[in-house]
Amino acid sequence: MNDGAHAPETRAIRFLKAHGIPFSSHLYAYEEHGGTKVSARQLNVDEHAVVKTLVFEDEAARPLIVLMHGDRKVSARELARQIGCKKVEPCTPEAANRHTGYLVGGTSPFGTRKQIPVYLERTILDLPLIYVNGGRRGYLVGLHPHDLIRALPTKTVEAAIVK
Repeated sequence: MNDGAHAPETRAIRFLKAHGIPFSSHLYAYEEHGGTKVSARQLNVDEHAVVKTLVFEDEAARPLIVLMHGDRKVSARELARQIGCKKVEPCTPEAANRHTGYLVGGTSPFGTRKQIPVYLERTILDLPLIYVNGGRRGYLVGLHPHDLIRALPTKTVEAAIVK
């Protein structure tokens, strides 16, 4: 569903508008623990194009965001090696909320509470259109991946593993 007229005005949306990034709004019925499989099915898009916003912490508990294909997982070991850390691990939902200001399931890389380094799975840049969380559960924004890197200072990584 592309329902821009009724789309929420989140911090992520204000961020995208302030940076002049074109996007489309896509609302869907959020399901607890449904993940990208549910949003892809409801929006009738390939799960590979639905990009998860994952919050990790390094060995010093510093946060970082990883943008990953919905149908892939992050190899924490490979990610740590590529970004020069001893180890990285996913945050608890409480820590992710504290770092980003978003609830898990509604975490967007745009408009986070504080500036957090963003790492982008390199192959996301090969897609013509991606769907990223718009800052609220049940809300994705569609945009070109090159607009994403125009809006956010990202570093590319290759840390995807098949689920």
